[in-house]
Amino acid sequence: MKRIILTGGGTAGHVTPNIALIPGLTEMGFDIHYIGSYNGIEKKLIEEFDIPYYGISSGKLRRYFDVKNLIDPFKVLRGYAQALKLMKSLKPNVIFSKGGFVAVPVVLAAKRAKIPIIIHESDLTPGLANKICIPSATKVCCNFPETLDYLPKEKAVLTGSPIRKELLSGNKLRALEFCQFTSNKPTLLVIGGSSGAAIINETIRGVLPELLKEYQVIHLCGKGKLEPSFDHYEGYIQFEYVRKELNDLFALADLVISRAGANAIYELLALHKPNILIPLSANASRGDQILNANSFESQGFSYVMQEESLSNLKLLDAIKDVYKNRQKYIAAMEASSQMNSIETILQLINNITKEN
Repeated sequence: MKRIILTGGGTAGHVTPNIALIPGLTEMGFDIHYIGSYNGIEKKLIEEFDIPYYGISSGKLRRYFDVKNLIDPFKVLRGYAQALKLMKSLKPNVIFSKGGFVAVPVVLAAKRAKIPIIIHESDLTPGLANKICIPSATKVCCNFPETLDYLPKEKAVLTGSPIRKELLSGNKLRALEFCQFTSNKPTLLVIGGSSGAAIINETIRGVLPELLKEYQVIHLCGKGKLEPSFDHYEGYIQFEYVRKELNDLFALADLVISRAGANAIYELLALHKPNILIPLSANASRGDQILNANSFESQGFSYVMQEESLSNLKLLDAIKDVYKNRQKYIAAMEASSQMNSIETILQLINNITKEN
């Protein structure tokens, strides 16, 4: 039997594309295993798929000074030893890595064990973890045409992002019942990422009374970021994180406010949802979300607001503008040449397996 190890973790965006590949890999007869961190979000997300999961030691590789920089290299070395042991016992035919720092020791161990490796880079420019892994990779998949300039030509493959098929089959009526909303008002869906976004949460709540005059609001605010004092507002519902009902919530949403992680925005594109992107600032990141958002804005898919200039009034104006012109955004997304990402990647995996 063909065997594949999937890896990636740290955020939901490093896991959901792997999940999108699972049904196709199963149909192709692959025995699927997953390597992630001991207690990262990936462990929780993979649990429901009945796939063997192996937790290994992982450490973050930081570009800035931190006392943890003295400890984490030893965690990575330990993770590498654990991953190498797993390569020898599981003997996979291929590795598919979605990135994140837990993937680094897995990819390096696979290289040592001479196992072919496929990496997927979501963002417009490769992050540090994938930069370390790219020399070991057989092929590197990417989302944006611009990314091809940052990758070795002989390894680069433009695939787009694997989108979970269930996201495309949401039920609006189920979402109305789940949220106890009416069908007489448009609905905003606010997503701050799997860990939430304090500034987006604060701004949304700051304009909530005004927003609820015209819209209903579904607010995915992140773990530990619920604010019970807002529960009494009619037409507003908040969740830390939603998994099974997310496809229904997307079906109900008339407009989405989101961070600009690559997987998140490709889901919005696939669903043709008018959206406002508020990328993570360059002060809090390497600026990848800003590049992602700018690419989508230039293609007419998104309205972009920078975090530094976000205010209650500007957000209200942006929502009004995007909702008024929503058909323009929908038309641009419908006209885009969306690739069949899942089929492209599955074919790549299958071909590499046959060659080795």
